[in-house]
Amino acid sequence: MTTLIKFIITTILSIFLLTSCTDDDNGTNILQQPSRITSADELTAYLKEVVSQENVPGFAISIVKNDAMVYQEAFGFANIADQVPYTNKTVNSIASISKTFVGAAVAKAIEQGYFTMETDINELLPFTVINPKQPNAIIRIKHLVTHTSGLLDMPEVYLANNYYILPGEDISTVGARTLIDNIGIEQREAYDLSDILSEYFLEDGELYSSDNFANTEPGTTWAYSNLATGLTGLIIESVTGQSFKDYVQENILLPLEMTHSTYDISEVNTSEMAVRYIDDTTPLPVYGNDSYPEGSIYSTNEDMGKYLLDMAKGVKGATSTLFSEAGYMNLFQAKLESGIVPDDFAENHGLFWYINEGKVMHSGNSLGISTHLEITANGNSGYLFLSNIDAAFTGNVQNYNNIISKVDAAINQFLTAD
Repeated sequence: MTTLIKFIITTILSIFLLTSCTDDDNGTNILQQPSRITSADELTAYLKEVVSQENVPGFAISIVKNDAMVYQEAFGFANIADQVPYTNKTVNSIASISKTFVGAAVAKAIEQGYFTMETDINELLPFTVINPKQPNAIIRIKHLVTHTSGLLDMPEVYLANNYYILPGEDISTVGARTLIDNIGIEQREAYDLSDILSEYFLEDGELYSSDNFANTEPGTTWAYSNLATGLTGLIIESVTGQSFKDYVQENILLPLEMTHSTYDISEVNTSEMAVRYIDDTTPLPVYGNDSYPEGSIYSTNEDMGKYLLDMAKGVKGATSTLFSEAGYMNLFQAKLESGIVPDDFAENHGLFWYINEGKVMHSGNSLGISTHLEITANGNSGYLFLSNIDAAFTGNVQNYNNIISKVDAAINQFLTAD
C-alpha cells in the first residue's frame, strides 16, 4: 500500500472533529483569528476575508440560535475554472455527516417497531455476519451505531473497492489519474449495497479477510467503521422492504422539506454541484461510493439548514417532525461507558452522533470534501459548514484545520454576542 493511500485512509477515518491550530510559522496564512464579531455583517466580512486570503475553493454556513435560522451564507466558488459562485443552492456532498441520517433512520425504525437497540443484527440481515475471531459474539444494533461492533474498515480495500468514478467522467485529468493511479479507484457502474457488503463480510467474498474483524467483544472497543455503517443501512433495507435511500427520503428528507437532497447521484444536476478539489488547480471527477449510506448524501446549504434546525430543536425536545421526543433523545443520549471512545476523539456516542465538550456533532472528510455540523448540548445554538475543500490528501490537513478554526472562532463570537 502506498504512503498516499495510508494517509488518505487515516485522514478519512479520523478527522471528524474540529481541531484548533495556529497560523503557519512561515507566515503564509496571514489572516488572524477574528478579534470581535458582533453582527451578521461583520461575520460575512470576515468570512469573505477567509476566502480571499486562504487556500479555499468555496464553502457555505448555516447558523441556528434559539430555534431560528439566524445566518445562512455562501462564499467562494463551486467551480473555480468557470467562476461559478458557491451559493446556498449549490449541491454539495456532505460526506460522513450522512451517518447522522443513518442514525435518524435507526431511531425511526425503532419507533416503527422493526427492532430495538439490543437486537442481534443477524436476526435482521439478509445474510449472516460472523466475526471469525469472536465467533460466538452477538453484534447488536447498539454496537453498529456506536462503532463498537468489531467490524473494521481495511485501508487496502475500502477506497479502491468502495469508491468509483462515474461512467462518462473524463479520466484523463490530473485529478482523475490521481484517484486511479495512486489509490486504485476504477471508473465503473455502482455496485448494489448488499453486494459490496457481502463481498466484504462473508467468508466466500472476494474482499473478505480476517483483518476485517477485531478480536474484541462487541461494545468494548471503539473503531470507526464506514462499512459497518453501510451494514446498518442494509438492515434498514432488509426490515422495511425499501431501499435505504427511499426510506430516508420518505421518513426524513420529505418531512423536513429537504427537496434538493438525495443519495442518488443520478438525480443530481452535476452542473449545479460543487466541484471537489484536491487543491484549487486540481479538480476531481464526480465519484460515488457503493456503501452509500455512510457518506453519500448530496444536499444544499438551504436544505441542510432545515436539518440543522430540526436537530437543534430535537436536542431539547422541542420538535416532533421526525419522531417522538424519546426518538430524538435516543439520537443524542450517550450510549457507551466512559473511556471507550478515545479521549482525543470524543467523550461518548449517541446514534452515530458524537458527544464532546458540551456539544453533539459530526464531521465529514472525503476526497475533495470537508464538512462539519455541531449543536450545543442544550440545543440553543449550532452551525453547519459545507465545503469543497480537501483535507484528505497529503499537505491539506493543516490548511483545512487553519480554515475551520478561524470559521469556528468567528461563528462562536457571533453566537455569543449580545
